[in-house]
Amino acid sequence: MHDRLIAVVDDDPDVSYVISEHLAKEGVRVEGFVDAISLFGFLDKEIPDLILLDIMLPAMDGLEICKRLKETERFSHISIIMLSGKDEEIYKVSSLNMGADDYIVKPFSLNELSARVKAVLRREEPGGEEGKICIGKIMVIDLRGHEVTVKGKIAGLTPAEFKILELLASEKNQVFSRDRILEHLWGKEKIVTEKTIDVHIRYLREKLGKAGTFIKSVRGIGYKLEE
Repeated sequence: MHDRLIAVVDDDPDVSYVISEHLAKEGVRVEGFVDAISLFGFLDKEIPDLILLDIMLPAMDGLEICKRLKETERFSHISIIMLSGKDEEIYKVSSLNMGADDYIVKPFSLNELSARVKAVLRREEPGGEEGKICIGKIMVIDLRGHEVTVKGKIAGLTPAEFKILELLASEKNQVFSRDRILEHLWGKEKIVTEKTIDVHIRYLREKLGKAGTFIKSVRGIGYKLEE
């Protein structure tokens, strides 16, 4: 989520502060707003990647804001996650029908919020709308088809190599230890040593060709995916 801009619209300053502080720790730039006027004033200058939008707001509620954003060509592409203390189905359905990408009921855990935010932002990456992740404009990871292409050519990865790449791509720039990668491959029943991961990574880099340089070694720890 690094280098992303997220707008938080909530008239409760405590909620905005907690969310902003949490997301900022994950490398996200966050701007907070208390109502529609302050939000739209900001949108005249800068466009965020995602808006976390509370439903219960003064003057203009979140549903109306969502509707206006989706009806305005300049803003229609912005991802929106609705935040609400209302758990009734009608609010969820209305939000999604107006174009919101997700709906989170308060109170929620910050870990849940992060997971939902990451999921929405991943879908908005080039090629990501249908379960695909684009890396460095040359590599596409098809999560549903379990296929990787580099400059349009299939890389031909083994299931283990694909799972390693899938894990690294799930959070770019995050370092994954060899032990964490082993657990992703075989769960708690680790039938091989950590050195096996180094062998898989070597073959993975070779098969990815130029895109193999995106996989970085972190000495003494493990690996990360970096564009």
